[in-house]
Amino acid sequence: MKSTRPFTRVGAALALLALSGCVVVPQTRSVYDPACGVATKQITLEVAILPGFHQCQGDGCVALMVTAGVVTVTTAVVSGSVAVVGNVLYWAERRGQCPPGTGKAGG
Repeated sequence: MKSTRPFTRVGAALALLALSGCVVVPQTRSVYDPACGVATKQITLEVAILPGFHQCQGDGCVALMVTAGVVTVTTAVVSGSVAVVGNVLYWAERRGQCPPGTGKAGG
């Protein structure tokens, strides 16, 4: 007879993730590079907590938790992709603005 214990653990982990009710959003910040003497931008990821997930009951609560988990994972993937692409573009912009001979043009 097979044990369902691993599936129970996975389900519990997913429930904990879903209970967090979080979304991940990219935030653009201005940063100054003193070696180059230029101000550029950088994208960081912020986590926003959605309220109201502790008040659900019954079958509706299960659906809400699953939806919240999917939203959390989806926003993390999309926002992470936006951050990577944006930071590469900002790095290229900074590299083009950095004066020659500062030693920081490549990084």
